[in-house]
Amino acid sequence: MPDHQAPAAPAANDPKPAPAAKHDTDPRVAARGTGAPAAAGGVGAAAASATVPPVRAPIRTVMAGALLTMCLAALDQNIVNTALPRMVGDLGGMAHISWVVTAFMLCSTVTTPLYGKLSDLYGRRRLFFVAILMFLAGSFASGAAQSMGQLIAFRALQGLGAGGLLVLAQAAVGDVVSPRERPRYQGLFTGTFALASVAGPLLGGVITETLSWRWVFYVNLPIGALALVLVAIGLKPRPPGPSRPVDYAGAALLAGATASLLLLLAWGGTEFPWASTQSAGMVAGVVVLFALFLWRETRAAEPLIRLSLFRNTVFARGVTVGGMMVFAMMGSTVFLPLYFQLVLGMDPAAAGAMLLPQVVGMVLSSVIGGRIVSRLGRNKAFLLAGLGLEAVALASLAVFAYFGAAPAVFLVSMGLLGLGMGMGMPNLTTAVQNAVSQRELGAATGAMTFLRSLGGAVGVAASGTIMSSRLLAASHRIGGEVDVAAITEHGVKALAGLTAAQHLAVSDAYRTALTGCFLLSGVVMTAAFLLVLGLPEQTLRDGLDDAKGR
Repeated sequence: MPDHQAPAAPAANDPKPAPAAKHDTDPRVAARGTGAPAAAGGVGAAAASATVPPVRAPIRTVMAGALLTMCLAALDQNIVNTALPRMVGDLGGMAHISWVVTAFMLCSTVTTPLYGKLSDLYGRRRLFFVAILMFLAGSFASGAAQSMGQLIAFRALQGLGAGGLLVLAQAAVGDVVSPRERPRYQGLFTGTFALASVAGPLLGGVITETLSWRWVFYVNLPIGALALVLVAIGLKPRPPGPSRPVDYAGAALLAGATASLLLLLAWGGTEFPWASTQSAGMVAGVVVLFALFLWRETRAAEPLIRLSLFRNTVFARGVTVGGMMVFAMMGSTVFLPLYFQLVLGMDPAAAGAMLLPQVVGMVLSSVIGGRIVSRLGRNKAFLLAGLGLEAVALASLAVFAYFGAAPAVFLVSMGLLGLGMGMGMPNLTTAVQNAVSQRELGAATGAMTFLRSLGGAVGVAASGTIMSSRLLAASHRIGGEVDVAAITEHGVKALAGLTAAQHLAVSDAYRTALTGCFLLSGVVMTAAFLLVLGLPEQTLRDGLDDAKGR
C-alpha cells in the first residue's frame, strides 16, 4: 500500500476529518482507544475515549499487521479442509470430521465480543499478543495431535486465539482509517481474506502431498512470529483507562447457548432422532440460555452486544444478512474439496486448484468495487449484485453436483461465487457501519463480527448434519457390498481397496449427501438477497463525526 495514499483518522477531539497522510507516521494519526470496529461497548467506549489519551501509530505498519493477522486466521479456517481426508486416514474418527472445523469456529465465535471489550480496557496491543500466542500454541499442538479427540481439542484452542485475531484486526484499522476511505480498505481486507481462505485449500493440498497434513498447522508458526513483530512495532502501549466491569456472565451464557445449538445440529438425526426427548431437551436448553443472555444484556453495565442497535433497520437486516452470507459460504465451500476428492477422484492439490477461480473473482471485485463505491458514495447496487451472483453460483453447484457434471463446469460456478463475494461482503460491512453513529461503531461492528462467525459455525454444523444423515441412509443400500464402517472411519484411504463398482456406489452416496449441503447454501443466500431488497439506499458519510455521533 503506498505510504502517501493512506488516510489519517482525526484525533479524538478534532471535529474535522484529517487530510491524507504524507508519511508513515502522520502526527495527526491517532488510534482512537475505543472507537474501533470490534469494540463491544458503545456508551462506555465513548466515555473511555474522553479520558484515555490517543495512541499514535504508523498507518502502514498497522495495516500490514492487521492484514497479516486477518490472513493468519482466515488461512487456518480453510487450509485444513483439503487435508481432512488424510487426517481421518491417520487418526480415524470420520464421524467427527466436521468438528475439526466446528470446534475452531465455535471458540472463535464466542470470544469475539469479549476480545472487543477487553481491548477497550487493556489496549489492542496487549490483547493482540494474547490472541496470537494462544493461536500459535494451538497450531503447534494440533500438528502434534495423536488422535481425533486431541485434534479437535487443540483446534478449539486455536479458535480461542483466532477470535481475537479477527476482531482486533478490524479494530486496529478502524483506529487509523477514516470512514470516507473505508470501502477502499474493506476491499483490501476482503481481497486478503479471499487469498487466504480460498487459496488455503490449495496450500493445504500441496503441503499435504509434499510434507504431511501436520505441516498445515506448523506453517502458522513463522507467520505468527512476523505478525507479533509488526504488532509490537505498529501499535504502541496505551495508558490504562478507568476501570470498567466486563460482562463475563453474558459471555458464559452466550458460549453455552452457542455450543448447545451446534451440538444439537451435529447430533440431531444421527446420535438421536430429531423427534426425541434428547432433541427436545437440547432445543429447550438453547432457548433458555439465549433468553438468559438477552435478559443479561439488558441489565449489564457494559453489555457484550448492545441490543438497542437492533432497533436500527439497516443494522438489524445488515448483520442478519452477514450471518446468512457466511452460513452459505462456509456450509458449501468447507465440503467442496471433499466432493472433488471423493466423488471426482482428484488428489488434494488438484482439489485445491479447483477453487482458484473463486479467489481471483473475489480479489478483483472487492478491490476494484471498493474504489468505485468510495467515489460514488452509494453501495446498495453493488451489494444486491453480489448477493445475486452468490445465490446463482451456489444453486448451480447443487445442480452440477446432483447430475455429476465434469470438473470444468464447476469452474464457472466458482468464478461467479468469487465475484459475488467480493462485491457483497465489503459493501455489507460498509452499509452496517454507515447506518450507526460514530460513537456506536465499535458496538455495531462487534455484533456484526459475532453474528458472521456464528453463521459460519452453524453453516458448517448444519451441512455436516446433512452429510452424515444422508450417508447413514445410503449405508443401508451399499452395506452388503462394501465395509461402510471402514469408509466412514478412514475416508479416502479406505477407497483404495474397492472395486470399480464399489467405488462408484460410494461416490454416488457422497455425491447425494454433498448435493444437499450445496442446495441449503443456495436457499439461504437467496433469502439474504430478498432481505437486502428492502434496505433503504444511504449515502456514505464523509468523516468520522456526524450529527448522531456526539
